[in-house]
Amino acid sequence: MSGDTRTIYDGHILKLELLEGKWEAVRHADAVAILALNEAGEMLLVRQNRPVIAAHTLEAPAGLIDSGETPEAAARRELQEEAGLDGDMTLLTRFYSSPGFCDEQLYVFQATGLRESKLPHDDDEDIEVVWMAPQAVLDGLRDGRITGSASTVSAALYGVQGLGARGQ
Repeated sequence: MSGDTRTIYDGHILKLELLEGKWEAVRHADAVAILALNEAGEMLLVRQNRPVIAAHTLEAPAGLIDSGETPEAAARRELQEEAGLDGDMTLLTRFYSSPGFCDEQLYVFQATGLRESKLPHDDDEDIEVVWMAPQAVLDGLRDGRITGSASTVSAALYGVQGLGARGQ
């Protein structure tokens, strides 16, 4: 079966393939996450229910990049949908979320010049906006008080280290 790729599952959000008869590969749309800091240096987080892990998480605003959408446009849309804000976007980094089995690439942006600009929430999202110091976020992730994601860790690290758009 060398060189063969077989689709095992093709769903709404992901596709599962078997590569060369031995590697399972999840094909997943790329995503964005946003580091948005207020005047006090606190980062914007959203609390939401994540049924897959049966927990509420505290995460940097994030979401999938729609077909035909640029990463920057997706970041602006997600910030508007989740927090009712818009801003000037600067790409901080991008990385594969779990390259051992998934091709999803995550783009992390910093939003500056924050201003009100609301878009309706997605129907499947029940979101609460929370502002916290980036170091408090990292501390909470480390000691387990906060359940988060790779995008949250990445955004908080940039926030703590001052390596965002202001520091470049």
